Amino acid sequence: MSPAENTRQYKRDLRRLMTSVTVAIASFGVMLLAIIAYAGWSANTSAVEREQQLVANALNRSITRALNEQKSVAWWDQAVTNITDRRIDFDFVDANFGYFLTDTYAHDEVYILNGAGAPVYAFFEEARQTPAVFQRRAADLAPLLAEVIGPGPATLQSRPGVFAQGDYRFLAGGGTGAKWGGHILSIDGKAAVVAAMTIVPNVDTALAPASPHVLVSVSYIDEGFLARLGQSLLLPDLSLRPTAADENGLVSQSFVADDGVRLGELTWTAKRPGDVLLNVILPLVALGILLAGGLAIHILMRLKRASAELAQREASTRHQAKHDMLSGLPNRTYFLEQLDTLLASRGPDGAPLHAIVAYIDIDRFKDINDTLGHDVGDRLITSVAARLQSNLRAGDFLARFGGDEFAILCENAGADEVAALSQWVARTFAEPFLEGGGAIRVTTSVGVALTPENGDTSEILMRHADIALYEAKANGRDCAVLFTPEMAKTVETRRKVELDLRAALESGKLDVHYQTIVSAGTGQVTGVEALVRWRHEVRGDIAPALFIPIAEESGLMPAIGEWVLRRVFEDAARWPGIEVAVNLSPVQFRQSSLPALLERLVAEYGVSSERIVLEITEGVLLDSSDRTQAILDTVRSMGFKTALDDFGAGYSSLAHLCNYKFDKIKIDRSFVSETIKKEAARSIVQAVVKLGRGLGMDIVAEGVETEIDAIQMRQFGCNELQGFFFSRPMPRAGIDAVLRDRTSDPSEKATWLKVAANV
Repeated sequence: MSPAENTRQYKRDLRRLMTSVTVAIASFGVMLLAIIAYAGWSANTSAVEREQQLVANALNRSITRALNEQKSVAWWDQAVTNITDRRIDFDFVDANFGYFLTDTYAHDEVYILNGAGAPVYAFFEEARQTPAVFQRRAADLAPLLAEVIGPGPATLQSRPGVFAQGDYRFLAGGGTGAKWGGHILSIDGKAAVVAAMTIVPNVDTALAPASPHVLVSVSYIDEGFLARLGQSLLLPDLSLRPTAADENGLVSQSFVADDGVRLGELTWTAKRPGDVLLNVILPLVALGILLAGGLAIHILMRLKRASAELAQREASTRHQAKHDMLSGLPNRTYFLEQLDTLLASRGPDGAPLHAIVAYIDIDRFKDINDTLGHDVGDRLITSVAARLQSNLRAGDFLARFGGDEFAILCENAGADEVAALSQWVARTFAEPFLEGGGAIRVTTSVGVALTPENGDTSEILMRHADIALYEAKANGRDCAVLFTPEMAKTVETRRKVELDLRAALESGKLDVHYQTIVSAGTGQVTGVEALVRWRHEVRGDIAPALFIPIAEESGLMPAIGEWVLRRVFEDAARWPGIEVAVNLSPVQFRQSSLPALLERLVAEYGVSSERIVLEITEGVLLDSSDRTQAILDTVRSMGFKTALDDFGAGYSSLAHLCNYKFDKIKIDRSFVSETIKKEAARSIVQAVVKLGRGLGMDIVAEGVETEIDAIQMRQFGCNELQGFFFSRPMPRAGIDAVLRDRTSDPSEKATWLKVAANV
């Protein structure tokens, strides 16, 4: 090429470069300005949303406050004795209800109704009024009264966190008839906080009347109410308007009563923290971008050697073709090239070189993505790559295969160095990663294959390392596993079991056996637990511990779970008067169609939902999401009982007992069998029994295999017992025989009851 042609080529390259840089600067400037503008807008929007939530929470707290104020006089033995169907001490009621609630707590109207809902007392405008004036409020207050004393279902919108019943279970569940309700309603066209509460004793429950009187109070949300509310929220101009505000800076929030009546618009002046970004920083940054762009263009005009830039681009392109864009590590293609090169090499003696191929997979990375978001997941992948790279040993080659999978090639390494590699990986992940605003602790599973022992091609080696990785995950994760030929056989066996299991499900070869559950107090059969069984035509009985995990991994669990539930309902219809428990797998429990399936089975077989106990393992509760809580609440609202199965065997947490409501706790057999030998096991069982019963839950002891176990569990306070001491799992015909005579101990070992009674 001639010098002139070189010059023309240089100028063309320089023009392209200048154009590219100009566009890049302009794009960066526009993007930066857009980010700042979005940040300012987002800050203002977030402030408004936070204030709206604060207002909503404050209104909810006002309902709770009204109920607490009522509680101070309504739950009182003297109130019950002075307000009866035969006599009302009006001086007492005036002093302790009328004047007290209106003067002390600023309630505007106070009413007392008898158990039939008829008014017997009214107080407002600083004086006692004739009870008949309550009729002007009867229609507006009817939904609240229906919620508290009936009749009819609750129709008002519920309020989160308002005077939770669980906080006063000692009254509500103690036979006193304590009931309450609080809402924001439209009273005579005006917004008001309305609360109702039964008047019951708080000490001597024997005073509790059959039909307690009901205290009702009304507090209007007027200017004074909103002024106090706004002062507590630092919103001094909080007000209620009939229509939305159109003034600049004012926020309007639709105010709707719990009965659906629109009460107007709550308005206030919103704080705007983003205005500094929009009005000050944004113009300054725009000016800076213009100056930077001008300077960049000036520098580009003075460049003499555009060819160096072109060479750099070419090198970058070659790099990107063999590297992962997110982590910067070599990619799968580059790794396999390196592995093929190594496999083609020979040592000085002509023998193939020894090397280690390791698959590294981050445990439960999907859970991190699902809970913290994909942005946090990407940053975690980048941090993991950087940490692995920084700790890489000399001569090792690290690559990212995609997702959460990494691979390491260790040259001149044999089986004796696998343990060292495992320890190195474990140390690399020992410290948490600081991502997503907190510390994330992760573990890894490692699958290892050796060359030439486990293969002489990259395809075979990578497949064997992948099989070893699968084995590491099956062994509980957070470990390294070296490939063996038996693992390949195991994979093939699991595949055959999966195919046979699918065929067994389709041909009806599965069965359900039942184990009896007996009362610790009487020894009578109170229920049975359903246990799925599979007798293979060739292999014989296959344990659920083998085929259930395979069913979950292969996607068969929903179909098997539905089949078992249908069989349980069918058999429950044969055995009226006892409960039938069935275990829900995590996969089955998380299905959104579960409530609908249960509802269909109840209707189809005519079995009361209260006789079905749905057992859930603690593994399900590791995902402490709103969805988990919603499914639990739904099945319990349908009348089904729930039991926390195998409590203490895995991820035991007292938070599970506090955050989720269960009807039963099933103590794992590992504790029951150890109570004779270990004081710690006895202490744990006693603590669980005391805690569970204190929370209103029945306690079931699993794995009762000896008479001593039965006696001890009864003495500890367990409600029900289950285990081989009473019966082994049996087909439904066996349960039919057991239930023919429920007056005797089903195990024919009733002596334990007599011994336990005399201990």
